[in-house]
Amino acid sequence: MVRVRDRSEVSENDVLSRLRAGDEAAFAALVDDLHGPLLAMARTFTSSRALAEDIVQETWIGVIRGLSRFEGRSSLRTWIYGILIRRARTLAARDARRRAGESAAATNGDGADWRPGSGRKGLWEESPTPWALEDPAVIYQGEEAMRVIAAALATLPQAQQRVLRLRDVEGLPAQDVCNILGLSETNQRVLLHRARAAVRRALDRYVRGGAS
Repeated sequence: MVRVRDRSEVSENDVLSRLRAGDEAAFAALVDDLHGPLLAMARTFTSSRALAEDIVQETWIGVIRGLSRFEGRSSLRTWIYGILIRRARTLAARDARRRAGESAAATNGDGADWRPGSGRKGLWEESPTPWALEDPAVIYQGEEAMRVIAAALATLPQAQQRVLRLRDVEGLPAQDVCNILGLSETNQRVLLHRARAAVRRALDRYVRGGAS
């Protein structure tokens, strides 16, 4: 099966035509391709897997209802993530109101991010030391290293997780990420830098034997 993310613009137009015609196989392929990544993104809005699943289901409903109005100003993938972010914010806020005691945790996960006028707080304290590896790419080939990356990603503030997932996992352009998340270009760069730095530090400890 050809993954949607690997298709050209011309092929995406064909996919859209099939989706709008009610082609169930095309829709199933789209769900197979995106459901897991969408769920991972939804989990950055809530600690509840059940609520995250609801967010993704609402996203797919939004996709079905909105296909006829999709004008192709962005890629199909970017458009779907935009729907997810809007649904996630709405449902997470509604859930937070039901559980008022958890509202602070749901909305204040980004408080430690760098702010203008804060000097070097949140940025590199010193230049990272190069790894003594002939091919640094080999660290991505082991399951243990991937667990280190996943664990590091899970500890990031929510805003950093979202930017890193959209930019480095999903490969969306910076401007699309800014539009989806409502960020300025500067904030997007800072969040991405901090997220990458945190993952890099975790990998640094792993490579040097400081992490199991």
